[in-house]
Amino acid sequence: MIQIRRQQERGKTKLSWLDSRHTFSFGDYHDPQHMGFGALRVINEDRVAPGAGFPTHGHRDMEIVTYVLEGELAHRDSTGTSSVIRAGEVQRMSAGTGISHSEFNNSTDAGVHFLQIWILPERPAITPAYEQRAFGAYGKTGSWQLIACRDGEHGSLTVHQDAKIYLANLDPGASLEFEPQTKRNYWAQIVRGEARFNDSAMTAGDGAAIANEAKLKFIASAPAEIMLFDLA
Repeated sequence: MIQIRRQQERGKTKLSWLDSRHTFSFGDYHDPQHMGFGALRVINEDRVAPGAGFPTHGHRDMEIVTYVLEGELAHRDSTGTSSVIRAGEVQRMSAGTGISHSEFNNSTDAGVHFLQIWILPERPAITPAYEQRAFGAYGKTGSWQLIACRDGEHGSLTVHQDAKIYLANLDPGASLEFEPQTKRNYWAQIVRGEARFNDSAMTAGDGAAIANEAKLKFIASAPAEIMLFDLA
């Protein structure tokens, strides 16, 4: 089973400083048919204007993964962490027992473009924690690079859930396969570019819910970046 979620079907939040697209219900956008996919609760694609951002706000019992595509995102939180997430870097924040943070475009003259992903943790009341890592294009060109998983394997970030997140970059005409495990579910998200996934053409912002498929095959029709979620 493959169910495509087209980019134009996503929810929208459009403010003077924020242009956001929501794959699943989020904030004022509510769609009972798209409340998440297993433990995957949020995929937001955000563009924030220069100097603007999200003021201090709280989270609890959520694993939050932020992947910056363009620009720089400044982060501050109640644990005392202060950092700048640059293009190609991924941050994981475990909200756990409760954390407050802010996120602002670190530039006053260029926008910032990023994905923010929320994953439900496998247990409540985890101690809040934070980590950040750069994943260069060399590691994910033509292959699947693990960027997050429960055990932090192969230099990936740690998420407190039976889930893995992969990234791959494909040159035009290149193909890449993934062999799913039985009794697991998968979500594919086209981050940039265009690719053919099994029998479907997909473009940036498109996603797909996947279950009970023997093989996943992606063929890039333009330079493409793909994010793949492997979920219990």
